[in-house]
Amino acid sequence: MINFNLFPLLLSLLLSALINPLVIFLYQKKDWLDDPQKNKHPKVIHEKAVPRGGGIAIFLAVLISCCLFLPIDKHLLGILVGALVLTFVGILDDIYDLDPKLRLIMGFLAAAIVVGSGIGIAYISNPLGNSIIDLSNPRINFNFLGPHSIWILADIFALLWIVSLMNFINWSKGLDGQLPGTVSIAALTIALLAGKFSADITQWNTQTLALIICGAFLGLLIWNIYPQKIMPGYGGGSLAGYFLAVLAILSTTKVGTLMIVLGIPLVDAIYVILRRIMAGKSPLWGDTRHLHHTLLKLGWSKQKIAYFYWFITAILGILALNLNSQQKFYTIILIIIAFGIFLIWIRHYITSSSAQDRDNGSKI
Repeated sequence: MINFNLFPLLLSLLLSALINPLVIFLYQKKDWLDDPQKNKHPKVIHEKAVPRGGGIAIFLAVLISCCLFLPIDKHLLGILVGALVLTFVGILDDIYDLDPKLRLIMGFLAAAIVVGSGIGIAYISNPLGNSIIDLSNPRINFNFLGPHSIWILADIFALLWIVSLMNFINWSKGLDGQLPGTVSIAALTIALLAGKFSADITQWNTQTLALIICGAFLGLLIWNIYPQKIMPGYGGGSLAGYFLAVLAILSTTKVGTLMIVLGIPLVDAIYVILRRIMAGKSPLWGDTRHLHHTLLKLGWSKQKIAYFYWFITAILGILALNLNSQQKFYTIILIIIAFGIFLIWIRHYITSSSAQDRDNGSKI
């Protein structure tokens, strides 16, 4: 039986819901708005000037709730300091539109702070068997104000995992409500997963943190759902991937579980990166090749696309909670193949429809 203390979720939700309108007011007063009339990038699909400061409310809601419901130790401090870095970068990006390379560097800094606090992936399950892959060696031991140890493979893997998820999830925030709804479901899934290990006291801390993060993004969803009053911005998008990546590590390194739950945005990001590289373009610069852009071209409404992301995430979340490591591995492969077939079908349908419209002399 899984027991929930809903107070952390409810407080975080309330704080986020109350702070967001204050951020909206501040950004409007300062004219820190993402105006589609000024920002002509093709990936921009909103029609009115909207503030992008959703990450501020997320951070403050998580910060206050964590201080009230979780013990303050070096791990939590590392998580919060890393989140503060991303929030600060997000604010600067909201105002100045920072270079993606600079954002990536700061993302590595935030991830390094977490890893430096002692949060890492020392062991992962072998998806092709019942064994465990040990990443805890080789190690570098040194003494600086006390004994310390760097687990080279474990720390590198954790660093790449956090930064990758941070950027991949950030790319799935193009539509009203798309990101906060998806992240809330993923965080709730991790909370359910942590609840399965109730005999381990550390899992209760992970569950509480997951519920806090779920509540913070639900609070943002209230203001981001169509028609959006505020967007997550880089701060909210990067915090989404950052927090989920850290939760996956804390919940007994359930990286495979989160990869299934976030199967759609992760596989979409991988396909987009491959297309950009094959086209000789930088994988860091945005375009209109993401799934949500393709579905818009297919004629779907913004609301329908957001609901689609939520529904698929929820289904995959339920599925992931009931799979073993080997089943998760094959499920991930199946998701990649199914998603590729789905993309090919959509593009074929759009191309065929465009050709038919041209044959009929119609304008599209």
